[in-house]
Amino acid sequence: MVIQELKPSKRVEGRWLAVLEDGSILRVGEGEVVDFALYAGKELSDEEAERLQAAACRGEWKRRAIELLMRKPQSRKELGRKLREWEAPDGEAEAICDRLEELGYLNEAEYAGRIVRHYAAKGFGERKLRDELYRRGVPRELWEEALAQVEDNSETIDAFLEKKLKGGRDPKDIKKVSDALARRGFRWPEISDALRRYGMEVWD
Repeated sequence: MVIQELKPSKRVEGRWLAVLEDGSILRVGEGEVVDFALYAGKELSDEEAERLQAAACRGEWKRRAIELLMRKPQSRKELGRKLREWEAPDGEAEAICDRLEELGYLNEAEYAGRIVRHYAAKGFGERKLRDELYRRGVPRELWEEALAQVEDNSETIDAFLEKKLKGGRDPKDIKKVSDALARRGFRWPEISDALRRYGMEVWD
């Protein structure tokens, strides 16, 4: 199989288009151009063409993975799932994740901290934070360090009570607000302490 033309892509920086004699186009990265010494007129054996195609796929999966991580941090589990959606075999997906961890693009500890800070800032409690870490596939051994970044929740709960109750003391309203705080991931000891600060008598 002969490469009829080799030219840079106008759409994607760092990508080259190898136009083959049968009219098909092989999209390769700069690394593949160098590693396989590609040039217009070069004849590829079936074995070389197969290896080049595999290398081009790996390069494309890696490029897309890096773009995704730069745009939206991921856990290893999330990134692996995305790579498989892009039709990367399990072994290739794992190898790409390993490499991106080595390069620092994939950093689950930092990602866990981001998740915790984001939801804590939105006024959610620890149970919600743990649910999000679990849902996103963050390894459990990273949870406690991430959760330690959250400061005392008392001000958040106090502000929520004041906003919803507006100084009222109706038991029905108190029950609704307490239930709402529980749904947001706060534990009963935190809620009951806040109710006491609000001036309500609470039986644990």
